[in-house]
Amino acid sequence: MLTLAAFAVLALLLLSGCGSSDSEGDSGESSEGSDTSAAAGTCSYPADSQSGAKEVDAPEEKPQAKGSVDATVATSAGDLAVTLDADRAPCTVNSFLSLAAQKYFDDTECHRLTTEGIFVLQCGDPTGTGSGGPGYSFADELDGSETYPAGTLAMANSGPDTNGSQFFVVYDDSSLPPDYTVFGQLDEKSTKTVADLAAKGTDSGAGDGAPKEKVTIAEVTTAD
Repeated sequence: MLTLAAFAVLALLLLSGCGSSDSEGDSGESSEGSDTSAAAGTCSYPADSQSGAKEVDAPEEKPQAKGSVDATVATSAGDLAVTLDADRAPCTVNSFLSLAAQKYFDDTECHRLTTEGIFVLQCGDPTGTGSGGPGYSFADELDGSETYPAGTLAMANSGPDTNGSQFFVVYDDSSLPPDYTVFGQLDEKSTKTVADLAAKGTDSGAGDGAPKEKVTIAEVTTAD
């Protein structure tokens, strides 16, 4: 059984890769320049120092969606039904929908699965390396009350205000600090789909690595 100290070290190791260490992280060492003004109805998506993994336009500064937005993440493991919360995280949902509309997520692999300490499947990097992003970053949308129960859809990052395109699905209750913007929820069936995939483990048998069963996102669509 892990001691508290050992668990803390494990959690740190797992969390350190939740965002990219390159294109999404390089511009995120400071929140300066990546501030967002969701309360004022606008968002900021400053360009990264590195080019995007796929060529896409940055989202419009004014969020287009409000309230709950139903979306489907079609994957090789099955369709994942998600409800995006545009009121809670308007700039995050705005970016996610923009990338989906530009087919950024199409034919991309979910490159990372963790089965120890935290329980997440990470997706959204067309390079499949954990270092790819869309060529821009944006600020966190946090209030400090964030928790990560099973079914949570949240942004991966490599530090404060380094959000890009990578996101993770929580398939079992996970203890994480409130550092990752929660922007949606999977339904119970979809959460079980990810949990069943996770039960097959990683390709190396370790608690953190690529899924043993390759998972590819075919497309992300909305109900509208």
